[in-house]
Amino acid sequence: MKVSPLNIKKQEFSKSVRGFDKEEVQAFLNKLADEFETVLNENEKLKIELKEANLKLNEYKKIEKNLQDTLLKAQEASSKTIEATKKQTNLMIKEAEIKASQILERARENANEIRNAVINLREEKNLIIAKLKALIGSQEKLLNLSVSNAGENPEGKNESSNTEKLKLDIDNIVNKLL
Repeated sequence: MKVSPLNIKKQEFSKSVRGFDKEEVQAFLNKLADEFETVLNENEKLKIELKEANLKLNEYKKIEKNLQDTLLKAQEASSKTIEATKKQTNLMIKEAEIKASQILERARENANEIRNAVINLREEKNLIIAKLKALIGSQEKLLNLSVSNAGENPEGKNESSNTEKLKLDIDNIVNKLL
């Protein structure tokens, strides 16, 4: 049987000759019933508070779980972002290296083309100089021939002195032209 404050107050005892004072027992039972009622009320309040605390605790646990999930997702997203950034950076570096090697290759090709052009120009210069020397030499011979034909004059002047005067320095003429 469950004891309640009402049961304590209504409890009756059998009578005996040398028993306890009825009023004193009744006063004690009333006091005990009041205290028991206070304890039961307090216990009920504590049960309600406990229930509310458990509800709040469950709410906080849900919030904590959501925060942990959010934090985990943020860490995963951060890791993925960092990894993607690293990959993108590596890709950009590789592209830059490829472009740099292409630029270097084009520069080498241009340098080779310029080198070949310079060589060709030198060869053309040497050819033109040779042609100029040949042309000046042939003109010198024609001039000398003209002078010697003109030197056949009746006065009988010395032809060798005229020829010496017409002796040309071909290299000096070509250098002046360049």
